[in-house]
Amino acid sequence: MANILIVDDDPAVQITIRLLLERAGHHVTVAGDGRRGLALFEASQFDLLFLDIFMPGMDGLETMRHIRALQQAIPIIVVSGRSITPDAYAEPDFLKMATKLGAVASLQKPFRPDALLAAVDSCLTSAQPSQQPNAGSGCR
Repeated sequence: MANILIVDDDPAVQITIRLLLERAGHHVTVAGDGRRGLALFEASQFDLLFLDIFMPGMDGLETMRHIRALQQAIPIIVVSGRSITPDAYAEPDFLKMATKLGAVASLQKPFRPDALLAAVDSCLTSAQPSQQPNAGSGCR
């Protein structure tokens, strides 16, 4: 079906996402950090990108900036294990920040398998303009 790149430094998350996507019929490539992910992205064609926000070296936001410079339209789903809390003194909501910077969807770790697959289906469907009249509206 789709060719999907996963960029995440957590091997357990890599395996989980990979297995879910492969069982759904997708081809999956995995990178453990932003620099490797960017190199793989430049070397191949992908239909969708999973991107962890917090990684050593090049973080997800920086990686997304480079990806967007190369290919504006690729759907990017950001993932993060940082807590989302309403406390005004807590750290910012990085998932919301990433969607404002160009990600089309976000998932909080740990995520449910059905939520991940629904996000993938929605993003892949909305990325096909011939099938969706409002293709640029995001995919949630």
